Amino acid sequence: MTDIVRLTRYGLVNAYLVPEDDGFTLVDAMLPRSGKRIIAAAQSAGQPIKRIALTHAHGDHIGSLDELVDALGDVEVIISERDARLLAKDKSLDEGEPSGKIKGSLPGAKTTPTRTVNDGDRVGSLQVVASPGHTPGHVAFLDPRDQTLICGDVYTTLGTVSTSAQRNLRFPFAAMGTWDRPTELASARKLIDLEPARLAPGHGRIVESPKAAMEAALARAK
Repeated sequence: MTDIVRLTRYGLVNAYLVPEDDGFTLVDAMLPRSGKRIIAAAQSAGQPIKRIALTHAHGDHIGSLDELVDALGDVEVIISERDARLLAKDKSLDEGEPSGKIKGSLPGAKTTPTRTVNDGDRVGSLQVVASPGHTPGHVAFLDPRDQTLICGDVYTTLGTVSTSAQRNLRFPFAAMGTWDRPTELASARKLIDLEPARLAPGHGRIVESPKAAMEAALARAK
């Protein structure tokens, strides 16, 4: 098992340090004013943060991005090609996309990504898995070294494993911020089919052997 490090604010909002040969890949940037805590955790683990990979552009996932970039200097910043537009405060929809309003906190950032990615690309050791629905360009990250799936907001695990297509009473905000429910359900199924060994969500605990719980969550949401 790769020694992934879960960082959390209030037990509700997560980021992850993923060890690589050259340091850490940080997945997501949590809430604003989390930068010092994230950097301190990396320093305590004895490795620098080399790249920041974002699952999507909601404010609770990019909150400390600018702070981190200012502090770290030479760091790669990666987001999906589609959600890079949300990071730049462009909320327009593409032709053929569902017409619903893109929901949730979308504060944007002054940081411009150094690279954008699409399904199947690599970020360090991680494989990019397109998983739209919560936002148009949401992605998950699969670590093929041990099948850990960092799923962003496709699933949450507060109280129980849930999809963000259905409101979880313990944490309703993920569902409230979901852009298109049918697209989200399709992404939830796609992630199940990856057969992850563990599920590392944006909100909640890491779950070992999660497939049955993911299947149950999808069944409840339909």
